Amino acid sequence: MNSVEPIIQIRDVHKHFGKVYALRGVSLDVQKGEVVVIIGPSGSGKSTLLRCINRLEEYDAGHIVVDGISLDNAKNINIVRQEIGMVFQSFNLFAHLTVLKNLVLTQRVVRKRSEEESERIALELLDKVGIQDKVAAFPIQLSGGQQQRVAIARALAMNPKIMLFDEPTSALDPEMIKEVLDVMLDLAKEGMTMIVVSHEMGFARAAADRMILIDEGQIVEEAGPEKFFTSDNERTKKFLSKVLHM
Repeated sequence: MNSVEPIIQIRDVHKHFGKVYALRGVSLDVQKGEVVVIIGPSGSGKSTLLRCINRLEEYDAGHIVVDGISLDNAKNINIVRQEIGMVFQSFNLFAHLTVLKNLVLTQRVVRKRSEEESERIALELLDKVGIQDKVAAFPIQLSGGQQQRVAIARALAMNPKIMLFDEPTSALDPEMIKEVLDVMLDLAKEGMTMIVVSHEMGFARAAADRMILIDEGQIVEEAGPEKFFTSDNERTKKFLSKVLHM
């Protein structure tokens, strides 16, 4: 049993969108440095759960605590968001800014860093994700995989304690997926706490400490990859048979 306080604590969280019951009493602990991969059918509540962790969605009931700070209190939201990096399906880059400026702007505004320090950190991170040669390019001049790697670098520039990935490769051409997953795999190896919503089973096998299946707003099963991929749970087996033969 891990005696260290989890970096993310989710307790009995419920979320409705009108008549749609998106989350039905979800409870989950994530330890510091853990990589959790969440899978499940479309509309099962995976992305909603991720968005509740940094209060991009307000939950209707339950409690979420991130790094000791409660998200139940709206005053804490901006403090918590500074500790969480989020990467979406769409890259959300500023189209009118160069790659370098995309990384510098958020550091200047949120972390109040100098231009010089912001540029140094930006260049280090662009090198880390393998696109330092694109500093002067605009997003439209980049491939989807390159844009997503810029988005990851921009999130990392905030020095987050936690990274959330919401299907980061779903909008990419197949040949560009690997370059993004390789960056994420490196982050996992470095000990970054990560929650990843993805159907990339190769990544899950290689990087996940734990896999979770969510269906109809509830956690159906959670286990380490080895146990998860050989699960006896009928719902898990049915879902895996679909994603593994896509």
